[in-house]
Amino acid sequence: MNRQEVELLSKEVELLMAERTRLLRVVGAAAVLVDNVEVGLLQPKAVEPAEMIAEFLNELPEETLRDALESVKTRA
Repeated sequence: MNRQEVELLSKEVELLMAERTRLLRVVGAAAVLVDNVEVGLLQPKAVEPAEMIAEFLNELPEETLRDALESVKTRA
């Protein structure tokens, strides 16, 4: 691998890490929201999307969910 390829790869990794950080914040905020919402108080059309979010959150590896919650902990 030449120097230019290494630099391009490095930039791509940096972009992916920045995107991961943003996605972790979104997931963390969604997890906090789901944890604090009372399903009985939601409008009927919001129940299914809330359940979907909860299901997707439950499918995440524990470490990823922990990272996501940590990413929003300082903002809460």
